[in-house]
Amino acid sequence: MQQSGGRRIKRSLFIDAAGVRFLTPDEEQRLSQVSLLGEYLAGKRQELLVWNEALGPVPELSANRRKLTNIGTFRAFALAYLKNHPNVHPNMTCMVRQMQTTAEGVPLEIYCFTTTTVWADYERIQGDIFDYLLAVLPEFGLSLYQQPSGNDMRIGLAGRVAPEPMPRRLEEMNEV
Repeated sequence: MQQSGGRRIKRSLFIDAAGVRFLTPDEEQRLSQVSLLGEYLAGKRQELLVWNEALGPVPELSANRRKLTNIGTFRAFALAYLKNHPNVHPNMTCMVRQMQTTAEGVPLEIYCFTTTTVWADYERIQGDIFDYLLAVLPEFGLSLYQQPSGNDMRIGLAGRVAPEPMPRRLEEMNEV
């Protein structure tokens, strides 16, 4: 670690599988405004267009066509975010990968190296990265898997609905 100049981050976000779905055309349009996603979405749209046209005339069912998903788009965003982060080592392995689904959700593993080996700085950088990724998840229609808490059970048993999260601004996603 000392010789390489970087300290490894290897931690997962467990995504609630119930929220994984195809993006709507409106969501694709909105997310294409995110600077870190513009190039990815343009390339992916072209790839999917070619693929789907090669299928010929088939019914417009999701099972017959390839489409963008919210989790795949988030994965691409998270990778672009890491690659543009000033404290992530540019010359060392950096990836965001989907691991095997578990009872706790769909793990997305963040694997990269910081530009420092100083423990306190490493912890701050790692915390900042995960704070941001957690906060931006709702922009993709995703949330973390979380086992029900006592408060969740009380709300459910009382027949109430949990409060909605605060609305987010798209502009925040363009800030690295």
